[in-house]
Amino acid sequence: MKILITEFMEDKSVEMLNRNFDVTVDKSLSLNHNELKKIISNFDILIVRNKTQVNKEILENASSLKFIGRLGVGLDNIDTEYCRNNNIHVQPATGMNADSVAEYVINCSLSLLKNIPLMHQETSLGNWPRTSISSRELNGKIFGLMGFGLIAKKVSTLAKIFNAHIIAYDPFIDSNIANEFNIKLVDINEIFEQANIISIHLPLTPTTQNLLNYDAFVKMQKQPIIINSSRGSIINEEDLLKAYDEKLISGFALDVYETEPAPKFFLDSIKNNTNCILTPHIAGVTEESNIRVSDFIANSVKEFFKL
Repeated sequence: MKILITEFMEDKSVEMLNRNFDVTVDKSLSLNHNELKKIISNFDILIVRNKTQVNKEILENASSLKFIGRLGVGLDNIDTEYCRNNNIHVQPATGMNADSVAEYVINCSLSLLKNIPLMHQETSLGNWPRTSISSRELNGKIFGLMGFGLIAKKVSTLAKIFNAHIIAYDPFIDSNIANEFNIKLVDINEIFEQANIISIHLPLTPTTQNLLNYDAFVKMQKQPIIINSSRGSIINEEDLLKAYDEKLISGFALDVYETEPAPKFFLDSIKNNTNCILTPHIAGVTEESNIRVSDFIANSVKEFFKL
């Protein structure tokens, strides 16, 4: 059976698959849609991350495809409905990068509360902003989580070490889970009104797209920090920058963007003296998580085909 891998996967996991399968690794196919469409019929198994768009056009040509492994969690780059209707098993690496993302969120929270980006910029220019730029603690702050899945649960556990108070918006969980994690479930407007930090942990759906727009930022009463390690289109990026300029928020960290890589016009619109952290969709990608994710998908392939 033939496997096609279109994005980076741990070498040892690829070697493991090579013992039982005919494996092709071609990272260029993650962005070469037409070539992928031409050759996908030759493969029984496809392994991707988030760049490869496994849409209906690709899948209609995938006559032999039985299994798609996602080296990560989000499935918005895969037409899962088509897969369900055509007996193609889709396997995300659920939970394998949760620790990495949770650490990223806490790191950004601390850095932005303490205005580290601004401190760094001024100090590197030869200034000494010891008293001109303020710094805050996470201790005692209200941490608002939009979504309360596995990653958000890990964020809440870490944030409580710093004595932060956790509130969460998630219409799909019940009070038993909230009690188990000692958090308060609130509606979305209470997140906007009460939180000092807002971290997004929602999937991208028609309902969540542009959920954080200018109308939402206007409701934010505590000039919160915004952290998005979920999906870029959940935040309206133009409105985010407007909200920062108008001091509706006090900083932001983006690991995901409406378009990836982040376009130059967006990057050019961010001023040098902005309290922000920009990273290239790496919150869940650490040396450790890559091993976990790759091993999980490799083992899932073997289990699915009973090898």
